[in-house]
Amino acid sequence: MPVNPADGPILGTLYGTDAMRAVFSETAYFQRMLDVEAALARVQARLGIIPAEAAEAIIAAARIENLSTEALAASAANVGYPVIGVVTGLSEAAGEAGAWSHWGATTQDIMDSATVLQVREGLDLIETELRAILRALVQQAQTHRDTVMAGRTHLQQALPTTFGLKCAIWAQPFLHHLPRLAQLRPRVEQVEFGGAAGTLASLGDQGIAVMEGLAAELGLTAPAAPWHVCRDALAETVAFLGVVCGSLAKIATDITLLAQTEVAEVTEPYIAGRGASSTMPQKRNPIAAEYILAATRTVQALVPVMLGAMAQDHERATGPWQGEALALPQCFVLTHGALKHARVIAEGMVVDAARMRANLDITRGLIVSEAVMMGLAPMLGRLEAHHVVKHACDVALAERISLADALERDPAVVSHLDRAAIETLIDPRNYLGSAGAFVDRVVAAAQLA
Repeated sequence: MPVNPADGPILGTLYGTDAMRAVFSETAYFQRMLDVEAALARVQARLGIIPAEAAEAIIAAARIENLSTEALAASAANVGYPVIGVVTGLSEAAGEAGAWSHWGATTQDIMDSATVLQVREGLDLIETELRAILRALVQQAQTHRDTVMAGRTHLQQALPTTFGLKCAIWAQPFLHHLPRLAQLRPRVEQVEFGGAAGTLASLGDQGIAVMEGLAAELGLTAPAAPWHVCRDALAETVAFLGVVCGSLAKIATDITLLAQTEVAEVTEPYIAGRGASSTMPQKRNPIAAEYILAATRTVQALVPVMLGAMAQDHERATGPWQGEALALPQCFVLTHGALKHARVIAEGMVVDAARMRANLDITRGLIVSEAVMMGLAPMLGRLEAHHVVKHACDVALAERISLADALERDPAVVSHLDRAAIETLIDPRNYLGSAGAFVDRVVAAAQLA
């Protein structure tokens, strides 16, 4: 019976994905340990360290069905680690050949290498979603390249922008996440094989050959030296997930704000009953964004666990290592769940361009007061233009009239601008600066990702 909602068959649909849970499930973990044991036997047979027929028997026996859950649980509870139970079950299933299993390895070699295999598969799933979200956001940016809306700073309307630029800004971090992931992979996708104290003494002068062969067999790289107590790559992996989650949280935060009834510019894709209330029939809550925020905050809270686990004592740690297992799988599951929610939003968001335009007009032109100031500055000087337009804004706010009407009362303005010129200056579409060009630059960069 799962305790963490992210692992449950019901609530797990909200917090994670079956695909990522399958990668990091206990069953998958034990099979990965067996995969490492089988690869080790194959390499050692090739190097003449163990008999070829023994390796064949070990490889054939390295299946999860040959392990007893009850026996593994009893062994782990007694020993403190699961590998002795794994090796015992593997050896029994391999018969006499089982005496050659786990040759020269130590518990952490098998567990760390199994974890790396899981991480590699988990990163594949993460990368798929990163690319899908980038594609969707770039498409939205292109579609809404010229859809004018209010840009907001400090939650107040600031200057006009476009929804296309907002989507491009959402997309831009994903242009960074993909190369980050590519750079990370060689550092984390390394085999672990160092023996009891990181010297491989039990294998004599063949230790490095076994390590390199094992890496090749598993499709991993071989480190310069064992990394039993060098946990930087795994910590970096979870920190990377935390950074990805930060980008997802940005999108989710904006969506929740844009979906507010009083704003109503963008909503999540609607399916009958989604985001419904048990008491208020009208409600369409931004449920995907809410679960993104919940998941991402949890992942970011677990990043310090992995960073703290880097403080490992001597040649084998007395606790920090064990803490990684509590954080790493959950970070992958929750990040993947958040990515799935974000993909739904990115691909299916409902954009109300008419409402965006209506919201632009609620300040009666004040949102483009900077445009008027910059238009008057060559004639009046910047400081005087600022003073004149600020006074007009104060009048417009006090009397609830448009900025154009307020400006038309000022002799300093009308001596240089007629009503048509004023209307041109306060049209939000005429004060978008490089918004379209920025969208085009992000789109172009995405085509290279």
